[in-house]
Amino acid sequence: MTTIETPVLIIGGGGCGLTSSIFLSNLGVDHVLVERHQGTSILPKAHYLNQRTMEVFRQHGIADAVYEVGAPIEKFGQIRWMTSLGGDGPLDRKVIHRMDAFGGGELRERYEADSPVLSTNYPQLRLEPLLRKEAEKRAPGQIRYNHEVLGWEQAADGVTAQVVNRDTDEKFTVKARYVIAADGGKTVGPRENVAMIGPTDMVDMVSTHFTADLSEYWDDQTLITWFLNPEGENSWGAGAMVQMGPTWGRNSEEWVVHFAFRPDDPERFNEEAIAPRLRELLRLPEVELQVHKVSHWILDRIVADRWRIGNIFLAGDAAHRQPPTTGLGLNTGIQDAHNLTWKLAQVLSGSATDALLDSYESERIPVSTDGADWALMAFTNHTVIDAGIGLTPGAPLEANIAAFHALFSEGLMGEALRARAAIAIGTQRAEFQAHDVEIGFRYETGAVVPDGTPPAQRSATGTVYTPTTRPGHRLPHAWVDKNGERVSTHDLTGNDGSFALIDVPKARAGPRPLPSPQRSSVSRSRWLEPVPTSTMSTVSGSRSVKSMPTVLC
Repeated sequence: MTTIETPVLIIGGGGCGLTSSIFLSNLGVDHVLVERHQGTSILPKAHYLNQRTMEVFRQHGIADAVYEVGAPIEKFGQIRWMTSLGGDGPLDRKVIHRMDAFGGGELRERYEADSPVLSTNYPQLRLEPLLRKEAEKRAPGQIRYNHEVLGWEQAADGVTAQVVNRDTDEKFTVKARYVIAADGGKTVGPRENVAMIGPTDMVDMVSTHFTADLSEYWDDQTLITWFLNPEGENSWGAGAMVQMGPTWGRNSEEWVVHFAFRPDDPERFNEEAIAPRLRELLRLPEVELQVHKVSHWILDRIVADRWRIGNIFLAGDAAHRQPPTTGLGLNTGIQDAHNLTWKLAQVLSGSATDALLDSYESERIPVSTDGADWALMAFTNHTVIDAGIGLTPGAPLEANIAAFHALFSEGLMGEALRARAAIAIGTQRAEFQAHDVEIGFRYETGAVVPDGTPPAQRSATGTVYTPTTRPGHRLPHAWVDKNGERVSTHDLTGNDGSFALIDVPKARAGPRPLPSPQRSSVSRSRWLEPVPTSTMSTVSGSRSVKSMPTVLC
């Protein structure tokens, strides 16, 4: 049997696994990736790529490729709530509320001030082929689809895995120093008896991917339309529709509608009823629909109790799964890969000991747990919206119809009900304007040298990010001059696994102070000490550069 030796084996060729491959290649680490499926995902899955993810992509040279095909913020920076797209009844085609989202509209100036990039929208079924192309370009012959890991054994010096080529049935062995398990939690975690902590089986989500010409009923700013009407039991039961491109805005050719069913509802598997239900929901009985795929997935909020098992590391969905609200799932997985790969590179190059890898778990578990909790809170908060517009689950249809007529009525009472609805829907800014959740997270333990300062107060709604140079935080962005070129502070770090020392004396701050004193928490000294170029998290304070061995122990 053939044996392949490699520093790192990646199990899983989805978003997290492919980005792990790209990052390792840029860091000069040889590796092999195996994925049991023949190709990348055929399901739309995630679609929103937040600012932190795009910063990571920019650092590793793939942001431009994503921006070239992804939606610009002008084409997806708004959410709306409606009763229906079509129909001619008294309650049809009513816009209940609109909200700027993801850094669009009036949010844009603030988001642009805090990052060199903006977020984008690009569904995973198109993102993964792009990432695969980039991974294969950097590691030719090492990205192996239709290959399945049959088993493995661990020893002190690494992992030996048995792999089969499903095209040829040829079996071979891969000996790796380390393994990244980005397999979605399907194989490695269960076999290693990793416990997934948190509530499961909350609802059965049904996602329908289809093609239709809806240009007459959409606009050029809205990414998601939430449907609220008397017939819907609640927000998730009525459904939410997302534009999927590849043309963006009102001319989007493809769409996804998400419904929620109770896990015991027998109708959840009745695919023949999906197209009629879509037409009924949209109030477009004659619209031509081409359904591509109907997929089911169970809503969980779970985080693995261990992310390191010897020389194996869990990442992405293998380590955490949460509701889609706030769009943290794929983004968190990509950021897992970003955190882990630079540490693997340091250890494999001999620049750090194996103990550095323990910081992956101690840093990422708290962040992913907070993110999963936030996503669940945002998911359940839709019930606040239902109540705010007067929709009562389980009430007679006539009662809900009357509530909607009152909502759209003339006069003081109608105005009061619409004001109440706006307040209730406004609480969902925690999902669609979660700026601090996306870029303001911090590492309190791990590869961090504390400077003794207390953590800054964070936004309770998750919407307001405050830049800070406190250790464990993301490096604040500012535009600075470098040899006559305008660059971001993030550009000073690179992606080759070395370290950067950023010195910002008070007497010669750059064109934009780093960060703005009106909205920042600045560490007590002027030093931003060595920053790992693959993480851009800050190590600051009055300590000398000699403190870095403490981090890389």
